[in-house]
Amino acid sequence: MSQSALKARISAMRSGRSWISLRALPIVVVAVSGLLAGCAQRDSVTVGAIPDDYRTNHPIVIAEKNQKIDLPVGAGDRGMTGSQRDTLLGFLDGYDKSAAPTLTIQIPSGSANEVAATAAGRDFARLALADGVKRNRIVMVSYQAGSSEASAPVRVSYIAVKAQTDKCGRWPDDLADTSENKHYADFGCSYQNNLAAQMANPADLLGPRKQTTIDAENRSAVIDVYRNRVISTEFLGNSEVTY
Repeated sequence: MSQSALKARISAMRSGRSWISLRALPIVVVAVSGLLAGCAQRDSVTVGAIPDDYRTNHPIVIAEKNQKIDLPVGAGDRGMTGSQRDTLLGFLDGYDKSAAPTLTIQIPSGSANEVAATAAGRDFARLALADGVKRNRIVMVSYQAGSSEASAPVRVSYIAVKAQTDKCGRWPDDLADTSENKHYADFGCSYQNNLAAQMANPADLLGPRKQTTIDAENRSAVIDVYRNRVISTEFLGNSEVTY
């Protein structure tokens, strides 16, 4: 083969390779674009979301709960002391007089302070009666003390409807095991318990209350101020706007 023919063949092969490369280029671009589009359209909610929620794991429920307090009584006491009176009044502050649940006063039997506890229990009942608890809702019972040589407390209790959650402190799994990207079992429990404890009226979780009546006198005064465009000097002194 002559030298000129060889050069022509090599030139043709080079041209063919360039043609093949140019034809393959759009296919590569489309493939790369598809891959990038797939990355851009990835569902971040599904991929990065935590499948559980603390409100689901520790829901706030409304249920009956036994409210109780133990009042220690010394063997040498004769009746209710001042500190016991203040503590019991604070405990009875949460007693719902409209629902009027049974107030149970449990007095220890067979303990070293049995006589003193009996006298103190009667005073507790009189204090509860003076605080608004109905006489027929006060029940005094006795319970067997654990030891005859030790003093046992007087327990006062009643049933109330409260917002509550389950008990905290559950650690069934290793906290370092995060392969499934889930909350640990106790996550959010303290927050839910604190939120439930702040509920003055648990019925607020079930629905809104009925709107109270308006204060006609106060509403009339507010409307008069608005009509007269009266701006208080206190507001003008704290405002950066010049009227």
